[in-house]
Amino acid sequence: MVKKVAIIGAGISGLASIRNCLEEGLEPTCFEKGEDIGGLWKFSTIVSSVNKRPDFQTTGQWDVITEKDGKKESAVFDAVMICSGHHVYPNIPKESFPGIKLFKGKCFHSRDYKEPGIFKGKRVLVIGLGNSGCDIASELSHIAEKVIISSRSGSWVMSRVWDEGYPWDMLFITRFETFLKNTLPTVISNWWYMKQMNARFKHENYGLMPLNSTLRKEPVFNDELPSRILCGTITIKPSVKEFTETSAMFEDGTVFEAIDYVIFATGYGYAYPFLEDSIIKSRNNEVTLYKGIFPPFLEKPTLAVIGLVQSLGATIPTADLQARWAVKVFANSCTLPTTNEMMDDIEEKMGKKLKWFGQSQTLQTDYITYMDELGSFIGAKPNIPWLFLTDPQLALEVFFGPCSPYQFRLMGPGKWDGARNAILTQWDRTLKPTRTRAVGEAKRPQRFYNLLKILLFPVLLLAVLLAFY
Repeated sequence: MVKKVAIIGAGISGLASIRNCLEEGLEPTCFEKGEDIGGLWKFSTIVSSVNKRPDFQTTGQWDVITEKDGKKESAVFDAVMICSGHHVYPNIPKESFPGIKLFKGKCFHSRDYKEPGIFKGKRVLVIGLGNSGCDIASELSHIAEKVIISSRSGSWVMSRVWDEGYPWDMLFITRFETFLKNTLPTVISNWWYMKQMNARFKHENYGLMPLNSTLRKEPVFNDELPSRILCGTITIKPSVKEFTETSAMFEDGTVFEAIDYVIFATGYGYAYPFLEDSIIKSRNNEVTLYKGIFPPFLEKPTLAVIGLVQSLGATIPTADLQARWAVKVFANSCTLPTTNEMMDDIEEKMGKKLKWFGQSQTLQTDYITYMDELGSFIGAKPNIPWLFLTDPQLALEVFFGPCSPYQFRLMGPGKWDGARNAILTQWDRTLKPTRTRAVGEAKRPQRFYNLLKILLFPVLLLAVLLAFY
């Protein structure tokens, strides 16, 4: 008898779940409250005021909010650079800001930002140094009289463009980088991490330096913010100590007078209103899901949560690999450990999160480590030693190149015959859209450098052994 699966939501996680259910021989039925598929990734035909102004530069990254039956719905438009935040609601901790009720200006959450024109010539305070706060501030700095960002703890700010003009993640999210982070002594790993974060500019000089600079918290991606600070159109300040009717006093004693608008870019919470809270958060408001997917206390593994993780890696392939494993559990092709074993694993993961990210409650995880773990459950994790023996060219790309989702289609269930070629040609395909005026041949990363890295393996391992001797 074919098993039936209910899928709630037709966003990227829901669509991945539908496809994987069908591939596993299950019968999915998807429930979607909207009129279309795609969730936050649905492209909206709404033309924002940003795109109506020919003299306006935008970095994007906020939702277009539309009204339907009295309820707000989100969509993305063509200026969006980063899209995240699903099953979420705005988090506006007004109780954390003494005097905010006395403030006579206008204040709202960054999710409701959609008309930049109304800020022309105004004085704006943005609270929060995340992606939304930085993108909004960068955009408003072209038209507002004054923009200040208030940050409680600072943040690393990364450029989307890295060495030789390649996207940052092609050079940063690699198995080699993960190997160094997990193998080198902590002091060396932290030094290397901070060196990478400060490669573009020294964060201390811009007031952006994180309070605990060695934690691997999610950085901000913004190419414009440093130049806006340098030009004086954006100023970074510490936390707001107190609001008055027209101003804000910061922890350093300085005051921002005559504020017109306060924008809370304070992030989002997450909720599943159709589930009991205890299923997702079984204790202390912490998400207790086995491998971020399965509630450990259910009598049978009949519920999977797809997409409730956060990492520097791509969201879509993460949700896809989660769904690939989940449907095999539903189909009894894979089995879960006992409840006690699952809870022991959750405890261990929380300890690692506390070390790397500074808090155990975070949804953040290491992308490659997590993907490899999921892949190993279904036999899709690439066998690096075997690849070095049988296909050295591919092995070099897999280990030193970007950890693209093709790697999890090289072997095992769901194997794709085109995965090898896709990996070997990914550098050329990345540059093809940008080489609209070709001058000479495109240069790929030096193979000699990769070979040198291989030769350094014994040296690195020896250093690790000596460090713990």
